[in-house]
Amino acid sequence: MNQTVRDMLAGNADHAAEFDSQFEGLLAAQHPDAVTVCCSDSRVLQDHMWGVDRPGEVFTAGNIGNRVVETTDAGEVVSGDVLYPVAHTGTETAVVVGHTGCGAVTATYDALAGEVSEPPGIARCIDLLKPHVEPGVAALPEDLNRETAIDHLVEYNVDEQVGFLVESDEIPDSVQVVGAVYDFQDAYDGRRGEIHVINVDGERDVERLREQYPAVESRIDRLWAY
Repeated sequence: MNQTVRDMLAGNADHAAEFDSQFEGLLAAQHPDAVTVCCSDSRVLQDHMWGVDRPGEVFTAGNIGNRVVETTDAGEVVSGDVLYPVAHTGTETAVVVGHTGCGAVTATYDALAGEVSEPPGIARCIDLLKPHVEPGVAALPEDLNRETAIDHLVEYNVDEQVGFLVESDEIPDSVQVVGAVYDFQDAYDGRRGEIHVINVDGERDVERLREQYPAVESRIDRLWAY
């Protein structure tokens, strides 16, 4: 067993020592307050970004591109890993979290230009993103540098995923759907690691959102108003 796994097991021993008593009341069932759909990236700390330090609070679903969409023979549906806590544990908050410099959005952007060759598993993920990102590529302002264009498309993809949840019959109207971007590359004003809300239930106008949610108005921002 290599040193990486040994180090991980040592870290888990510390984790178990700290959390051993915290699973009481959760052994038979879970009722998380929120489901988060984050991009799978080692720099995106899915629980820790919220300051969550107890099990059972957040149901985390991760994949490249923070996708909520899966395809079936009947067409696009809400992915089961996102739908499960809403359908079975009473969760009434869903948060889609993209991040600056997203590799999945970058690969999709390049694939739409015909410049990407990926293994089949990655290609499938990109294919799921393509129809949701392609209109954003067409709408990008002219003369953006590549980095800024990608971050614009990160927001666009989050908006698309939020919109899919809001419009889906599988997600009850009682569920609030929030779109956000985790920034560790200084694209937004704020500290690295801050989350910036860009969409709530399909509303993406910053001023209207700040008026509706004054308690968190400083955390509502976006790069691209389209």
